[in-house]
Amino acid sequence: MRQPFKGIIALSLIVLAAGVLAGYGSSGKTAAGAENGKITLTNVSYDPTRELYQQYNPLFQAYYKNKTGKDIEIVQSHGGSGGQARSVIEGSRADVVTLALAHDITLIEKSGLIQSGWVEKFPKDSSPYTSTIVFLVRKGNPKQIKDWDDLAKPGVNVITPDPKSSGGACWNFLGAWAYGQKKFNNDQAQIEDFVAAIYKNVSVMDSGARGATTTFVENGQGDVLIAWENEAINSVKEYPGKFEIITPSISILAQPSVAVVDKNAQKDGVEDAAKEYLNYLYSDEAQKIIGENGYRPSNPDILKQFANTFDLNIHLVTINDFGGWDAAYDTFFNDGKIFDQIMEKVNTK
Repeated sequence: MRQPFKGIIALSLIVLAAGVLAGYGSSGKTAAGAENGKITLTNVSYDPTRELYQQYNPLFQAYYKNKTGKDIEIVQSHGGSGGQARSVIEGSRADVVTLALAHDITLIEKSGLIQSGWVEKFPKDSSPYTSTIVFLVRKGNPKQIKDWDDLAKPGVNVITPDPKSSGGACWNFLGAWAYGQKKFNNDQAQIEDFVAAIYKNVSVMDSGARGATTTFVENGQGDVLIAWENEAINSVKEYPGKFEIITPSISILAQPSVAVVDKNAQKDGVEDAAKEYLNYLYSDEAQKIIGENGYRPSNPDILKQFANTFDLNIHLVTINDFGGWDAAYDTFFNDGKIFDQIMEKVNTK
């Protein structure tokens, strides 16, 4: 069962994480780490991975106990990926990060908390699972949403989070842009007008992907949610008969990334446990849990076991088609760049 989007359980987890995170700047290891034989590991993650790590953490704890004889406590923190990265840079507790895109981890690396070369530390460019971007619509698809250009039509109410704080929102934007590139034969002005028409239809721009899902699924706002594939799959499962998934003709291979926050993990004395925690995400047992939670396993053999869950024939562009994340951010998402220019047009019309 999906964790309620709002409620006491969610609030208690946030309070727990906040309490541990706030204590990180204090002396010694009073809030965390390896102390008195007890190991505590903090995983700072992005919004939609809550249910995944609720299932993965007990699996890893049992594995780690069997291997080392030691108990390990896992503390989770969730939020918009960009905001989570900034919080780690500013001093929030994190031994590992499992974020929505490599750029967010690179920002932490540039702060000196993560060693260079983190992408090569784990298999598949440190991406134990992938996803893509799809549309979630209400049952019967009343607005007849079939592809990206339908999101630009007058009268269509779109929900998507804000790329300034949400990694998923960056993937959403790039998926729309990739469609525009093909539709308008790379004509920059036409692509910008097309994407601006989509964002003109956005009625709510939450700070994170889970907030956007809550707005659409629980609050009943919007005709279509631009969503992580896993969020759409889990919404359909949790609310039978209420929603449908529409796969666009072009989308993007979304590659969430993981890394040990070396400086913090070393300080806490949990570096080996942190590496083990992320390595175990590639185990067959973990890969199956990943697939069950709507993420695409990086293991191709296990991915095939979920052929009925995922559209494996979708045409996917990659971040490399945009020159990598540094180039994509400099082109689209840094202050004053294309996203800001588009929103300025949207807000002045």
